[in-house]
Amino acid sequence: MKSSVRIASLDDAETITILINSAFRIAEGFFIEEDRINLEGVQNYFTTGRFLVTAIDDIPAACVYIEPRGERAYLGLLSVEPARQHNGLGKLLMDAAEEFCRELGCRFMDLNVVNLREELFGFYRRRGYVETGTSPFPADVVTKLPCHFIDMSKLLTT
Repeated sequence: MKSSVRIASLDDAETITILINSAFRIAEGFFIEEDRINLEGVQNYFTTGRFLVTAIDDIPAACVYIEPRGERAYLGLLSVEPARQHNGLGKLLMDAAEEFCRELGCRFMDLNVVNLREELFGFYRRRGYVETGTSPFPADVVTKLPCHFIDMSKLLTT
C-alpha cells in the first residue's frame, strides 16, 4: 500500500465532494442530516485556497482544505474515507498541510471543530492546537442538536 500527498486540481472536485460527504456523514450523522458540501461548494473553495489529497495506490482516500490568510492559514474539511480511518492518513495530511503553509510563510494555523465532535479535541491538542474561542455554526444549516464551533490555533514553528 503506497500513499502519497499532492495538491488537488479542479478535476478532483467531484471526488473530493464524495470523499468529504462520506466521511462527514459517518462522523456528523448524529446531529446533521444533509450532505456537508456540494460540488459547487468544493469548486468555490478552489478560488480561495487549495485541497491536499492523499491517495493510496492512486485512489484518493483523504483530503484537507487549506487557505492561506497572510501570516495565518485556515484548515478545514479534513476528511478520511470511512474504511481508511484510524490508519494515520489524517496525521499525514495534517503534517503536509502544516508544512505547506509554513513554506508559504504562514506562522499560525487556525481551524474550527464542532463542539459536539468531542473525539477530535484530543487529536488536535496532541498536534499542538489550543482553544482560542468559539464561533457560531452556520445559521443556514439545520441541525438536530444545538451546536457551535470551538476555534483552535497552532503556532507553526520552523
